[in-house]
Amino acid sequence: MNILEYENYKEKVTHGSPQFPYNTYLCSIPLDFPRVPLHWHEEMEIIYVKKGVVTITVDFAQHTVSAGTLALILPGQLHSIEQYQQEHVEYENIIFHPNILISKKTDTCSSDYFSPLLDGQVTVPLLYVPGSTCYDEIAACIDANDNICRTYPAGYELFIKGQLFQLFYLLFNRLCQKEAPKKDSRSLHKLKLVLKYLENHYMDKITIADIAKEAGLSQSHFMKYFKNTMGTSFIDYLNDYRLTMASRLLISSDSSILNIASEVGFENLSYFNRTFKKRFAMTPSAYRKAHCYALCSITAYNNPAPQKKSQ
Repeated sequence: MNILEYENYKEKVTHGSPQFPYNTYLCSIPLDFPRVPLHWHEEMEIIYVKKGVVTITVDFAQHTVSAGTLALILPGQLHSIEQYQQEHVEYENIIFHPNILISKKTDTCSSDYFSPLLDGQVTVPLLYVPGSTCYDEIAACIDANDNICRTYPAGYELFIKGQLFQLFYLLFNRLCQKEAPKKDSRSLHKLKLVLKYLENHYMDKITIADIAKEAGLSQSHFMKYFKNTMGTSFIDYLNDYRLTMASRLLISSDSSILNIASEVGFENLSYFNRTFKKRFAMTPSAYRKAHCYALCSITAYNNPAPQKKSQ
């Protein structure tokens, strides 16, 4: 998992490890960050909307969802999370590697269920909304894991795995379907290579020649391919990605604006300030002040000062 380094800017409420990679993060848009850019990873991800309305895009299909909705993102799926209009949204990100459910020695669970799912031979629904089939049982599995992670009793890992197995039992038993092969899988694979390269190198100088080589295309073919696929030029997308990273650093660090601009790949401060203002309708310094004030206000509201006792 790499995108935005979740643990650096989200409130981490469970503690994963290489031996037990299961983490839950509490997130807020736009308070914590304006959006999560399009990306992919090898972990499974469950987005659990707690308050508000948000737009989730998965493999280019856009979904606007409200509180209570669960979204299951499978390994390798391209996805992003965007603010919907001016909505304030709070959600949980539950991220875990499928290996915690798959035996090292092939068994029926992996051969008949998880392998076909991960290979794209079968599919389960992306979204689970209140009132839909199995929603209450599925949400109960996630809620139970959240509850046990408040205290971490001995053996909590066994409990979490048990709830995840219960969740996937419900999916495979009630909601699983065979999946037709995707015709654009090669094109999607190229885009995933490009986005992963961008995620790892956005802070460096990236030329069209660099990224076209990564995709295995000529420069002219790449520019046309990216524009047709993403609806924008690569340079505009790169700048927007860098600005998103900068907005995160403005809130989460006390680095100078000059250092932040350099850290996300902008060599010219004036150009950074100009493009940031165009993207967020305010200067970087005003953005930092506005979000720090909002954060301090919410913290004060949630943690009021104790009242002095009258003499």
